[in-house]
Amino acid sequence: MLGSASLSVTAAAAIVPTSNGITGTGRQLALSFPSSQKSLLGFVSSNSNLNARSRSTSSFKTAVASVDSNQLSSSSTPPDKQESNKYYFVVANAKFMLDEEEHFQELMFERLRHYGERNKEQDFWLVIEPKFLDKFPDITKRLRRPAVALVSTNGPWITFMKLRLDRVLSGSYEADSREEALASNPTTLEFEKPEKWVAPYPKYEFGWWETFLPTGSKESKV
Repeated sequence: MLGSASLSVTAAAAIVPTSNGITGTGRQLALSFPSSQKSLLGFVSSNSNLNARSRSTSSFKTAVASVDSNQLSSSSTPPDKQESNKYYFVVANAKFMLDEEEHFQELMFERLRHYGERNKEQDFWLVIEPKFLDKFPDITKRLRRPAVALVSTNGPWITFMKLRLDRVLSGSYEADSREEALASNPTTLEFEKPEKWVAPYPKYEFGWWETFLPTGSKESKV
């Protein structure tokens, strides 16, 4: 049977072990136990510290495991399991986009050159009379036809092009495949040549946009 213990408490300062227990110095905290209980007290204290360290270590390991799991799930998801690809666009009538806008051709070829130098896959296209416009009646009713859309999977760049071109409408949509996203309706483009060209730069050559049409679209669009 355990022996009796005596406890006397005043305002505590430093704590110093004694042969009969633990005694505070200065303003005293006195806590005494029989010698038969000292080993028990030491075991409980050590075990408590061990449990605290174990809980801390376990929490740390759990947090790390959670981060690693999230990273793996985001990078190992098969492409066919991910959500539909999102496409962004600006659109205007074809004459403005391809024949009148002063800097559009230059911006397009400059970006194409930039991608080529860095071996980046092209992620922007011109789509003449795009089928996806059927999903945007509020846009189509404001467009002169035929229309041309600049389409990309790069949203921030399309935002930049909207600000740069100014007289365009913009939006976004999702598609299950690139073919679906860039599908178009057959049409023929015809632009009248101005009687007098007064701009300081050469007139755009008809058909310059063919470079940016989706594969398989060039023959039916010129």
